[in-house]
Amino acid sequence: MDKFAVDAYTPKEIATRIEAVCVSKSTTDPLRVFVLALLAGAFIALGAAFFTLVTYDAAFVNSGLLRLAGGLSFCLGLILVVVAGAELFTGNNLLVMAYMDNKISLAQLMRNWGIVFVGNFVGAVGVALLIYWSGHWQTAGGAIGAKALAIAATKVNLDFGEAFFRGLLCNILVCLAVWLCFAGRSVTDKILAILFPITAFVALGFEHSVANMYFLPAGLLAQLDPQIILVAQQLYPGSDIAKLTMSGFLLQNLLPVTLGNIVGGSLFVALTYWFLYLRD
Repeated sequence: MDKFAVDAYTPKEIATRIEAVCVSKSTTDPLRVFVLALLAGAFIALGAAFFTLVTYDAAFVNSGLLRLAGGLSFCLGLILVVVAGAELFTGNNLLVMAYMDNKISLAQLMRNWGIVFVGNFVGAVGVALLIYWSGHWQTAGGAIGAKALAIAATKVNLDFGEAFFRGLLCNILVCLAVWLCFAGRSVTDKILAILFPITAFVALGFEHSVANMYFLPAGLLAQLDPQIILVAQQLYPGSDIAKLTMSGFLLQNLLPVTLGNIVGGSLFVALTYWFLYLRD
């Protein structure tokens, strides 16, 4: 591998690079991994908050162009994760490549996933609390808070199978975005690699577990304000917030979406590329 080359890395080189990073991730100090996971949760939450602002205008809620704009805005989250450096649960499904190559143990894989998942959760919920306390959702007469509530209501009303398969499809695109980042040699390469896969999954309405660690708590917090509920009823008359509870968040959405994310990233991306480029 020529370190002075300017061309993108080949798929075989990408696989080797990712495997080396996965081994490093699995042997990093757990406290450092947790703090990096906090950052990733916060970064994704900021992207989700940006998405909510960009898409809050109910008059264009079903517009394809609005979905495109929302997808582009959400890219902020993964750009911060990749360029600034953080540990994201969905991207770390690629650690399966190193496990399949016997470079890390199952215990190391599970420990990394567990620490990162909890860290992402705390970071995302923390940002939701900060935005709630900031009064940001009162912007535009409470329309942004109403949008946050409507997003959460939509997510908890998916049935288990819908949430699972939307999570599966989402993490195929997320892990492909991470895969493409490893082909690049510059910050610009990485940002461009992120834009299309992430915009696609958001515009298509797929489900990302870490993003939902912000979206659902945001909805739970927003419904504490009677004024926001009133505005949401006016702007989104079809929204059903009856299931927007902690159990609805954790069991109806986060559980199936997380399982779908694991299958999509681990099986359809990590195992596939391990089979193609790393298998003896």
